[in-house]
Amino acid sequence: MNNPRCELCGRPMRRNGTTSSGRQRWRCGGCGSSSVRKIDSRAKRLGLFLRWLLSKQTQSDMGCSRSTFKRATREFWEIWPIAPWTGEVCDVVFLDGIWIGRDAVVLIACTREHVVAWHLAERECAGAWAALMMRVPAPAMAVADGAPGFAKAARAVWPSTRVQRCTFHAFCQVRRYTTSRPKLDAGIELYSLARRLLRVEGADAAAAWLADYAAWCSRWEGFLREFTLRDGKKQYVHERLRRARRSLNKLVRSGELFTFVEMSDERGGEWASTNNMIEGGVNARLREMLRMHRGLSTIRRIKAIFWWCYMHTEAPLAPAEILRVMPTDGQVDGLLSSPPGKRGRDDGAPEEYGSGIDWNEFHMPTRYRQ
Repeated sequence: MNNPRCELCGRPMRRNGTTSSGRQRWRCGGCGSSSVRKIDSRAKRLGLFLRWLLSKQTQSDMGCSRSTFKRATREFWEIWPIAPWTGEVCDVVFLDGIWIGRDAVVLIACTREHVVAWHLAERECAGAWAALMMRVPAPAMAVADGAPGFAKAARAVWPSTRVQRCTFHAFCQVRRYTTSRPKLDAGIELYSLARRLLRVEGADAAAAWLADYAAWCSRWEGFLREFTLRDGKKQYVHERLRRARRSLNKLVRSGELFTFVEMSDERGGEWASTNNMIEGGVNARLREMLRMHRGLSTIRRIKAIFWWCYMHTEAPLAPAEILRVMPTDGQVDGLLSSPPGKRGRDDGAPEEYGSGIDWNEFHMPTRYRQ
């Protein structure tokens, strides 16, 4: 029998009629206390909410009307899913950020198998990247796209971690200056060299590329020095080509362009050279989710990303356990504290959204807390 037990003495209870509303009343034969059995359906409703959020189904497809679904799941938008601390040391960690309009950015770290950490920030800067890295043990190699502040944060928080600049982003940076159809011979050769970055796989190919790039720099050095005088000031004629060369020179000097080749020679195996794992496996799916559920407010889009990241960690908790341990808006002090006299926006965030969020202290503390 699935009879409830008495909260006072722990003995099984028996049916004892019904209340005025028709609910079953239970009575303990030992101490005589009476109570009504309460069924908590929040975990079931949370599972329904996550099934809708992480799928392409609409609210009307969830077995009830839209108004009923919204009413049953409204409370779950107040939860902040927080990255669990596992202490796992990974060989490779991929890092990137996904912007929520112009208001906020969620920085994400993942491995080939699952998401390991995320952090909400006002912008991509060294402090924001450092806050994310503090929640992840230093990996052997980190793959990034050269976001602002990342290199500075990596030197401070992960000094022993080797950094690999995504070769596709390095190619895109050159293409931004040369375009995909350059007119000058120097631009055509440099664009061809940048495209070869995507096909470099071993030490021999990397050495050949570096030699060809050095030869290009030497061959076109005088050409890139040509300048004119405008308003009495020296101005280079081929400034865009100089910027493309400068971007590659910086990567060659730092040694971040072919870190994956060095790691393969030192440790064996295949090491990633691009950030495709997080670009296609995480960011693309997050954008698809937000597109399927378009119309969400800014704060709900942020929480939707948090929910997706949490459910794609290595071992997410069951819905009942999530409800027990995850913080809510009421437990996060000052999260949406707008300045006195400021009127709130229609999307639930303060009117001055960027300055109204306490960006630093609503992530669950870990041993690497900022």
